[in-house]
Amino acid sequence: MFARSPGMREAIGLAERVSSTDSNVLITGESGAGKDVLASWIHWKSPRAAQSLVKIDCATLPGELLEAELFGYERGAFTGASEAKPGRFEAAQKGTVVLDEIAHLSTDAQAKLLRVIETREFERLGGRKTIKLDARLIVLTNVDLAGAVKAGRFREDLLYRLDVIHIRVPPLRERKDDLSKLIEHFVQHYAAKHGRKVERVAAPALALLQAYDYPGNARELANIIERAVIVAHGKRLEEEDLPQGLSAAVSAQKNKAKPLSLAELEAAYIAETLAATKGNKTECARILGISRKNLYEKIARYKL
Repeated sequence: MFARSPGMREAIGLAERVSSTDSNVLITGESGAGKDVLASWIHWKSPRAAQSLVKIDCATLPGELLEAELFGYERGAFTGASEAKPGRFEAAQKGTVVLDEIAHLSTDAQAKLLRVIETREFERLGGRKTIKLDARLIVLTNVDLAGAVKAGRFREDLLYRLDVIHIRVPPLRERKDDLSKLIEHFVQHYAAKHGRKVERVAAPALALLQAYDYPGNARELANIIERAVIVAHGKRLEEEDLPQGLSAAVSAQKNKAKPLSLAELEAAYIAETLAATKGNKTECARILGISRKNLYEKIARYKL
């Protein structure tokens, strides 16, 4: 983890201070900003680093399967349960559980999670044995949970339990001081991954990369650099190696009289990614770092 920008330095500093504790941590920020990376970093800096780090994407688990996935089940607990299976919480014992996209939990699932947090114990589905939970809990969301509480979509008492330590990961457009280091990191990473000889970025290409606001945040930057590294011919990444629409996007940013809202930025980025993947929603969801279900919800919401 590295940071020059004040917002990211504050986030990392707070993460480092709480890493040695067992307090619940709520990490918020836009999609692709690096919440998952920070959650992993907290685990590796903690006394639990030698134990399991278990990540659960709440958006990809249907409500009827969530309880079995989290808590496990005994043989015969439901049709098809031919043998007992431990859940994710058991797999995380002595380690850390990361619940991503926590806002997607159903009301019933929220109630069950609240009980586990309060009692630090649970039972497998169909089981009678109480299992003590010894795991650190970190939750991630790009949703305003306070707003979700007001709208009746999220339990207020659960939010209070989760929001012990709140860390906000700023979007990349607020972290321009970090861009050059991030670009250098991604160039080195993808050059090694794909066996390319790219070692540096030409000044015009760097200027263009630094001028863009990245509505998709660090994930979008990583995808842009990966593509550029793959198509580059020599040891230097040139402006022509970058996506053709990048220059136009920067110009559009400069010509905007009023800053785009987060919803407008997200809608534009999804539309751009859908176009780039020729409508392949599975690939689009992978690039965006969200589930297909979440992608379909956003397509409907923004009428794309």
